[in-house]
Amino acid sequence: MKSRRGALALLMLTALIGALFIPVGSGAAAPTPWYEPVDRPSPDSEINVTGEPFTGTDADGDVRGFVDTHDHLMTNEAFGGKLVCGKPFSELGISDALRDCPEHYPNGAGALLENLTVDTDWRHDPVGWPTFQDWPSYTTMSHQQNYYAWVERSWRAGQRVMVTDLTSNGVICSIYVRDRGCDEMDSIRLQAEKTYDMQDYIDKMYGGPGKGWFRIVKSPAQAREVIKKGKLAVVLGVETSEPFGCKQVLDMAQCSKADIDQGLDELRSLGVQSMFLCHKFDNALCGVRFDEGTTGTIINIGQFLSTGTWWRTEECRGPQSDNPIGDAAVPEFEKKLPPGAAVPKYADGARCNVRGLTRLGEYALRGMMDRGMMVEVDHMSVKAAGRTLDILESKDYPGVVSSHSWMDRDWTERVYALGGFIGSYDMDSEAFVREAATTADLREEYDVALGYGSDFNGLGSHPTPRGADAPDKVTYPYRSYPDGPLVDRQVTGERTWDVNVDGGAHYGLIPDWIEDVRHLGGQGIVDELLGGAQSYLDTWVSTRDWSEPLNLARGARPSASSVQWTLLKRFVAGKANDGDVGTRWASRWSDQQWLALDLRSQQSISRVVLDWEDASAKSYQIEVSDDGSTWRTVWRTTDGAGGIETARFDPVTARHVRVHMSERATRYGYSLHEIAIHSG
Repeated sequence: MKSRRGALALLMLTALIGALFIPVGSGAAAPTPWYEPVDRPSPDSEINVTGEPFTGTDADGDVRGFVDTHDHLMTNEAFGGKLVCGKPFSELGISDALRDCPEHYPNGAGALLENLTVDTDWRHDPVGWPTFQDWPSYTTMSHQQNYYAWVERSWRAGQRVMVTDLTSNGVICSIYVRDRGCDEMDSIRLQAEKTYDMQDYIDKMYGGPGKGWFRIVKSPAQAREVIKKGKLAVVLGVETSEPFGCKQVLDMAQCSKADIDQGLDELRSLGVQSMFLCHKFDNALCGVRFDEGTTGTIINIGQFLSTGTWWRTEECRGPQSDNPIGDAAVPEFEKKLPPGAAVPKYADGARCNVRGLTRLGEYALRGMMDRGMMVEVDHMSVKAAGRTLDILESKDYPGVVSSHSWMDRDWTERVYALGGFIGSYDMDSEAFVREAATTADLREEYDVALGYGSDFNGLGSHPTPRGADAPDKVTYPYRSYPDGPLVDRQVTGERTWDVNVDGGAHYGLIPDWIEDVRHLGGQGIVDELLGGAQSYLDTWVSTRDWSEPLNLARGARPSASSVQWTLLKRFVAGKANDGDVGTRWASRWSDQQWLALDLRSQQSISRVVLDWEDASAKSYQIEVSDDGSTWRTVWRTTDGAGGIETARFDPVTARHVRVHMSERATRYGYSLHEIAIHSG
């Protein structure tokens, strides 16, 4: 009996061991790779990328991957829900996600925005899935380009960071067909919710929470871990016209500092990491950089309907200028104007917005800094962007981003010097290569890499195709980097996409566009793009690590050569170091004047920041003293520009600091809102 039992046990053990070691090729199912879904909907778009995405870090411990600094995943939920047709995902499948708006049937004549801007024959085939005869295209304004599987293709081919901006505009919503209300903050909340829903949707395909490749991140540390795992770090941003209700009506602000604080706190609770203070409309925070062509006319009309003010221009004071204002006639929108109102004409020589960064805008900017948020400077008027950079430089704040080609070379260097990051618009391949070359030396000098801002579903155009017969065209399949996955033509339904003839029609063609850039610009530019993820994280980390520098001027004993006064108030010296940018010191109306601060003890000093009122100094110098009697000059200028000016010099030790002014920039005296003194 014992021998039979022993033989049976041995037989069972042998069978078990044999089962454990059956070769895969002997009929056992191979496990699903981590980067493939276990339950993708059917039917669905193809991905057409073969091979495992890279994971980990390089020899220096850096992550790698492409970074898209500017996308709009959820614009279909913005502007009243009817401006962009189709969805990035749908629980009902691709046939529901990629279908046109009912208003566009039967022939596209109802697509008002697209027809006014790019589709001049007022016709398109509205059918999306499965034929896609006319949309999406590289010129489309009002059709979905961010379907989740197209984003997945870009991730599989090497993208590791996406900044998706939640966007809207209440006036465009109100004058366009819509199926919901037009409150911009309500739209922002909904778009954030839908982005988290998209994460859940993808997770479900991959087996449950946290298992998908689409990961919304709220810190650079989270982003780094996501990228190390080979997944896509998704960063939430905001790009809306009147955030927190901060519109202006007849130049009167409709929001308060309390509204701004409450709004910023809410955005942080939603996971938002970056933000534009103004977009399209001049609001209570800042002026905008204008739009060109038909779009410019539509936006200018929208601003007038919202605020009672048109864009206003003046001659520019420096080398930068705002965009030329669109002056195309758009009768479909002009008829919405009240009787007697008409779109203004603008002088050719006046190319700058009169509106800059307001005091409320400065409060919002400092609120973003206090909360460790990254500041987007694109869309700001020249005057507003210049003031913003002045403030950031005065505080050594690195959290500044230009996400889609609004910087000239001078401002590019200012952004890089702060530690910021720049993404170039994903324009035509040739133009992208040219633009990248103009600042390649700056990227090398400041050790930063390159990003791109796709702006899909951002109501703009995308890379035009170079043509099937173009020299050195993209050949399929290809590898988007030397050891990368194999990328073939993208297939969705009955449509096969080829970047040579379709250009940047949808998000899934970003890898193909990068390959076209490589053909024109060489492997070096792709290597820079692969460094984009780490470079963006460097900016984000520095932003989170920043702290307000100690201001030695606070609590110092002030004195001045003279004080201006009126019947109602005196502009005394102490107003220049009281911490309130709404007050100011002002001198009498003569050249030789000074403002001094006794720091009460010896201090190391290397930086003085002056926030001038309009009555600034053209020539002045910074002096220091140990005893308040014998002064030595540590910095001087004969070309003062006003605004916020930062004087930097080698560290010195002194108890007294004096601003000695010798030539006025105006016929008035001198006037300072604030003086700050720093040791580093």
